[in-house]
Amino acid sequence: MTTDGGSPFLEMRDITKSFPGVRALDGVSFSLRRGEVHALVGENGAGKSTLMKILGGVYPHGSYGGEVLVEGAGQRFAGVHDAGGAGVAVIFQELSLVKEMTVGENIFLGREPRRFGVVRWEELYRRASRLLEDLHLKVDARAPVRDLGIGQQQLVEIAKALSQDARILVLDEPTAALTGSEVETLFRILERLRERGVGMIYISHKLDEVFRISDRVTVLRDGRTVGTAATGEWDEPSVIARMVGREVGDIFPVADHAHGEVAFEARDVVVEDPNAAGKRIVDGVSFRVARGEVLGVAGLMGAGRSDLLMALFGAHAGRVSGEIFVGGERASIRNPRDAIRHGLGFVTEDRKRFGLVLDQTILSNMTLAGLKKLSGRFVTDTDAEAAAGGRAMKELRVKANSVFTVAGTLSGGNQQKVVLAKWLLTNPQVLFLDEPTRGIDVGAKQELYAQINRLAREGLAIVLVSSELPEVLGLSDRVLVLHEGKLTGEFTRATATPESVMACATGRARRAA
Repeated sequence: MTTDGGSPFLEMRDITKSFPGVRALDGVSFSLRRGEVHALVGENGAGKSTLMKILGGVYPHGSYGGEVLVEGAGQRFAGVHDAGGAGVAVIFQELSLVKEMTVGENIFLGREPRRFGVVRWEELYRRASRLLEDLHLKVDARAPVRDLGIGQQQLVEIAKALSQDARILVLDEPTAALTGSEVETLFRILERLRERGVGMIYISHKLDEVFRISDRVTVLRDGRTVGTAATGEWDEPSVIARMVGREVGDIFPVADHAHGEVAFEARDVVVEDPNAAGKRIVDGVSFRVARGEVLGVAGLMGAGRSDLLMALFGAHAGRVSGEIFVGGERASIRNPRDAIRHGLGFVTEDRKRFGLVLDQTILSNMTLAGLKKLSGRFVTDTDAEAAAGGRAMKELRVKANSVFTVAGTLSGGNQQKVVLAKWLLTNPQVLFLDEPTRGIDVGAKQELYAQINRLAREGLAIVLVSSELPEVLGLSDRVLVLHEGKLTGEFTRATATPESVMACATGRARRAA
């Protein structure tokens, strides 16, 4: 790893930042050297994003305490433009690309090459193509952004930042939506940037990536700096212990589920691509899940796992065929309303788009799907609603001042708990969990794992989709494997190994339980 090893290029000294009723940062200090990848880790709500918003000019000088120095000179960023002028580029999880514009237009948005006020389009696309080629990104500069996958859009965001001659690059959960090959592309880009002397701040909950790519690690907890060290001086358990404030043993709970009768059965489910008639993205999948059982569904990206759950819940845009049985009775599920009526719940992959109304309160979100069960047919029983929300908030340990806190202000882990509570308040027989721990920290993950285990012990049938193989193996009683929409493997907890599951996920083998 090639850092200059000298004095810091960036320093953030004794940073404090408060919001009404909350001190988000309390004397945090952080530094970055040229050509260094400095990982910033901590649980959701630890203050990472707040600190980076100060660096990026989102929170202007005067709204926080402490000082920011670049090359020893104090900075007074009045906004994002000032931070960019100092060479700071922040790539947040929520991408800022304009989907209707081309890649090239996005890269140079607001900075288009002009002559006499007229945009020089050929020059714009020539420069954009040169930049993409320099980063070894196989993306057409003239392609509309809406035609790109999320992973490619993430890489275009990086190209956009570098087009501004960024000397300090902040990457917030950059691999959350990337495939394995896209992650490797990103890491190659970061290595080239390191060689050019670009300093990078890398925020990620994926500690294996942190240990692979970073030179130093700083841990935040509850708005304070817990410690900074060279990456090689710590290991994953020691970092986790600093993040959560305690030693962490086995992260997955011991599964002691007693299985009952079959709660849900799908027979010969076929799902077609809504954009390509006749193309099957789920092809003849059948399975059962019993009361008290956690059924894991593994597979690589594009295998059809999320499409399968969406189709079963009546939420898929493509043509769906097959049979569904709930509690032994055949069920006709044409839309999510039918699914809820038949006792199904669905924690979706994208909580911010499909799981929450971000500008509504915790209570409104929790009771959104089950309000009919909490109230009368025509009049809402506000007391019953508030009582149910309060019980769910306490049971799931949602960290917030009250049930009237706006959901969008919560950390990712607490937002996910609210989504889970929403479906539990419908009293489901079957719960679909699609990437339930995506984008949340290790402490919140452990709490969700414990809740999943508790719900299974109480007799709920759970179907779990996760891209994290250790999560599938650690939580599931049985594992199904999909490859290109087809069921290629089924394993018991005792027979499921990473090697055997991956062999089925890549289409190299097939094995039944």
